[in-house]
Amino acid sequence: MIYNIYKPVGWTSFDVVKKLRGITKDKKVGHGGTLDPFAEGVLIIGTHSDTKRLTDISGSIKSYRTILSLGEETDTLDIDGKVIHTCPVPVLNEAKIKIILNEFLGESAQIPPMYSAKKVNGVRLYKLARKNQTVERKPTPIKIYNIKLNQIEGNQVDFSVTCSKGTYIRVLGMDIAKRLGTVGYLTKLTRTAVGSYKVHNSVGLKEFEKQWMSIAH
Repeated sequence: MIYNIYKPVGWTSFDVVKKLRGITKDKKVGHGGTLDPFAEGVLIIGTHSDTKRLTDISGSIKSYRTILSLGEETDTLDIDGKVIHTCPVPVLNEAKIKIILNEFLGESAQIPPMYSAKKVNGVRLYKLARKNQTVERKPTPIKIYNIKLNQIEGNQVDFSVTCSKGTYIRVLGMDIAKRLGTVGYLTKLTRTAVGSYKVHNSVGLKEFEKQWMSIAH
């Protein structure tokens, strides 16, 4: 089976896999595309023979809504990290931000962050980052299909983006902050779609367990 699960903040993607393994008692459970622990939203889970479909699903176009906080940068580029840079924030206006966001549309290359699950020489980058080690990472081709400003509140920019597999929204946020003449990190990230799987159809873990128990009994 394929399940559209709403991953809560604070859980790793593998935490969700383990939870569903416990609920369904199915030993073969996997996910279609990692979500950072601080992020929430659509996480596609496959069980049994349907785990084979997860590779195709993880390659789907994805959509996110995020909040970029300007003026400080963390080592992880998200709210879970420690502040490593501060910078004054210029006066923000909608017109300027929309112009800069539109500059990111289309194809480009992005260097994966050190705090990521990507493997280099068989080792996940975040494991090296935690030891204060930095290694060379090859740029990854990405594509931004759509990017839209939702609102500005103080030094926080709320925007939505639809992008290709392999796009790190944390890196996109850092790059947008740079183009705005400052630094920044993500304080909130919600994955709103993976291909045809939408957030409004996703099921929370408690709700999933409740549904499963009612079917199982």
